[in-house]
Amino acid sequence: MLGSLALRQAANPAPPSINGTRLINHIDALSEFGKNSEGGVSRLAYSDADRRGRDYVIGLMRGAQLNPTIDAAANIIGRRAGSEPSLPPILFGSHTDTVPEGGNYDGVVGSLGAIEVAQTLTENKIATRHGLEVIIFQNEEGGLIGSRAIDGELTEKELALVSRSGKTIREGIEYLGGDSKNLADVRRKRGDIAAYLELHIEQGGILDSEKIDIGIVEGIVGINWWDVTIEGFANHAGTTPMNKRQDALLAAAAFIQAVNKIVTNVPGRQVGTVGRIQALPGAPNVIPGTVVVSLELRDLDRSKISMLYGQISEEAQRIARTHQTSFRFEEINTNIPAPTDARIRKLIAASAEELGLSTKLMPSGAGHDAQDIARLAPVGMIFIPSVAGISHSPREFSRPKDIVNGTNVLLHTVLKLDQTRLS
Repeated sequence: MLGSLALRQAANPAPPSINGTRLINHIDALSEFGKNSEGGVSRLAYSDADRRGRDYVIGLMRGAQLNPTIDAAANIIGRRAGSEPSLPPILFGSHTDTVPEGGNYDGVVGSLGAIEVAQTLTENKIATRHGLEVIIFQNEEGGLIGSRAIDGELTEKELALVSRSGKTIREGIEYLGGDSKNLADVRRKRGDIAAYLELHIEQGGILDSEKIDIGIVEGIVGINWWDVTIEGFANHAGTTPMNKRQDALLAAAAFIQAVNKIVTNVPGRQVGTVGRIQALPGAPNVIPGTVVVSLELRDLDRSKISMLYGQISEEAQRIARTHQTSFRFEEINTNIPAPTDARIRKLIAASAEELGLSTKLMPSGAGHDAQDIARLAPVGMIFIPSVAGISHSPREFSRPKDIVNGTNVLLHTVLKLDQTRLS
C-alpha cells in the first residue's frame, strides 16, 4: 500500500507555490522609484520615475527567464514560449504607473505578481502548452493608453493630449522607448489572444470588511469622462450687483449638486463624480466668466450611463437659463463596460477553493486594462483586499498574506487556463 501511495503522490505532485518573500521584496524595491515623503509614490506615466521603474521591471523579467521587449505603444511584454506554438498566448499582468501621490500596490501587485508566477513556473520546470506573455501596460492611470493601443482604439486626438507628466501621449510613448508612428504594429484581433488575466487590489473596502480572501470580478464598469465648460461673463466683483451677475462658478456649483442628486436618485451601484474644477480668470476680485469642470459616470450598464448623462445634460440647460450662462459638454474618454468570462470566473473560484481561500463575486468600480482586452479575448480578474478600502493614496495597503494568496490564485488559474479550451 505504501508503494501505491508513493506512486499516486509522484503522479500528482504538490501544486507549485510562489515565493512570497521574494515578491514582497520586489514590491518594496519598486516603491523606491518615485517615493514621496508620505510613504507613497508619484510614478506618473512618462516621468523619470516611471522610466526607471520600468527598467527595474524589465530586469525582473529577465531574472524570471522571460524575453522582454517594448512594443510600439511602449507596453512592456515578457514572453515565455509554449510547447504548442500554434496556440495563441495567455496574457496576464497590469501596470506600474501611478496617480500623483498614489500608493505602492495599485497595478504593482498584478504586475510583479505576474512576473513571480512566470519565475515560479521556470523554477519548477513547468512547461505550458500556450505561450505566456506578462504584459505591463503603459499609462493605465491616464486613460488605459497602452491597452487602447492594442485593441486599436487609441486615436490621434488622444495622442495629442497632454499627460500629467507635461508630455503629450505621443511624446510619452517615444520617451518610454515606443514608436508612435507604428502603433498599427501592436494591434491585435480576436483570436490572437487565448485569454487575459489580471490580479489587482480591490481599491474598495468590501473584501476587507467582510474578511473575504479573494474577489472574483464579474465585470468592469464603463467609464465616461467629459469636460464641461460653463460660460458666463467676467466682471468686476465690487461694482456688479448680485442680481446682475452671470457667474459661471455659481452655475458650476449648482451643476455639481445636480450631478450628485441625479446619480443618487436612481437605484443601483452607479457613481458620478465632478473631480476637477478650474475657474477663470481666477482672481478674487473678478466674477468667474468661464469654468471648466470634469464629469465622470461609471456603471456596468452602458445604457444607464447614457440615461444619467441625458438627465444631467437636461438639468444643465435649466441651470444655464437660471444663471444666464451656457454649458458645453466635450467627451474626453469612453471605456465601455466589460463583463468577465464566466468560464474563467469558474477557474478562479476552483483555484481559490483548492487553496482554502474564501471568495466573493463582485463588480469592479475602477477601470482596468482588462476592459480593453475584453474586446479581443476572454478576460478574468482576481481581487485581493485593500485595507480599509483606501487606494490612490499613500495610505493604500494590502497585507503580504493577501498579496501572496492572490498571486497563488493567479498561478493556479494560469495553469488551469492552459489546459482549457475557451474558443
